[in-house]
Amino acid sequence: MPKNEYRVYVIELSKKVFTANRKFREANPQFNGVLQCLYVGMTSKTPKERFEQHKSGYINKKGHKLSANIVEKYGLYLRGSLFQDIDPMASRAEALKMEENLALELRRQGYAVWFN
Repeated sequence: MPKNEYRVYVIELSKKVFTANRKFREANPQFNGVLQCLYVGMTSKTPKERFEQHKSGYINKKGHKLSANIVEKYGLYLRGSLFQDIDPMASRAEALKMEENLALELRRQGYAVWFN
């Protein structure tokens, strides 16, 4: 994948996150427990590489943790069906906006969603 391409991705989280994480619960007052809990992110890597970084607690060369604690602890697997039709984007800003739009749309559909 070219270095300047960005993708959004969706990870299914264990439903334990809803009861265990107050901030997650407060961000999703619409959640009724029927659908899944999700994390939406964006990356310049492949979604699979990024998921593996999250699960391993990835720390970059500068010593910054680049994995979301919520995914490291509760992440189950990639939900390709929720993002595979979204084309790669050329700018980080465009990908961040798409991440937010997708997360809010999934919330409207009844999912519990965390994004940055």
